Amino acid sequence: MWNKPLQESSPLPLWFQIAERLRQAIADGTFAAGDALPSESQLNEVFGISRATSRTALDSLEQEGLIVRKSGRGSIVLAPRVEQPAMEMYGFSEDMRQRGLRPSYQTIFAGRARANVEVSEALGIRVNSPIYHSRRVLRADEQPVGLALSWLPLGIFGEVAPPTIEELNSNSLYRWLNEKCGVKVAGARETIEATQAEADAAAQLELVAGAALLVVRRRSDTAEGLPVEYAILLFRSDRYRLHLETGLLGRERS
Repeated sequence: MWNKPLQESSPLPLWFQIAERLRQAIADGTFAAGDALPSESQLNEVFGISRATSRTALDSLEQEGLIVRKSGRGSIVLAPRVEQPAMEMYGFSEDMRQRGLRPSYQTIFAGRARANVEVSEALGIRVNSPIYHSRRVLRADEQPVGLALSWLPLGIFGEVAPPTIEELNSNSLYRWLNEKCGVKVAGARETIEATQAEADAAAQLELVAGAALLVVRRRSDTAEGLPVEYAILLFRSDRYRLHLETGLLGRERS
């Protein structure tokens, strides 16, 4: 039970014990996504603690991305973050299904554009070359997780017409390329950094302008090294995180 008496003899600070109780209550479903946690005043009453202690406990949960503090509503439990291994290459659809989530897409734009400097350098084409561009909101269980900006050289489609908005809304781009064009993405090179959401991206991701985002810049290739796509992926930092596992870089000499 999250509200059983605290162990005052414990070496762990009271705020830490309360945060752990609430963390476990979120994990076991006592408090589900969208539920409000007990307020600071309620925690003070239950545990006989100061307001500073209860505030510190809730602040730590917010910093972990488990809750969001909203004026007039309290501490609201967030849906679990989607975790993506940074070393694995998946399309969004396959990645979400592996995690038991239902992927969906909202295509905002799909059609011809001109390659800017960043895109031309990534794909090895001339600046202002005609290119296929799409902008899609990525959703997991109907919740916006990320925004995908994608550019593909027109030659990758061969004699096949590029995907329509309806096709992009109903299918993975990688799957479409494989099924329609016989093009299979075999690998990618990525860079990952942080940024703040500009107004248009914030609106599409249901965030306030300036909210923290993860930015993944990715060039995808075939097994033969042919560039297939350059993408900029903007992920909500409260719904998505990347993790990286590395091995030892060297061995001790005997």
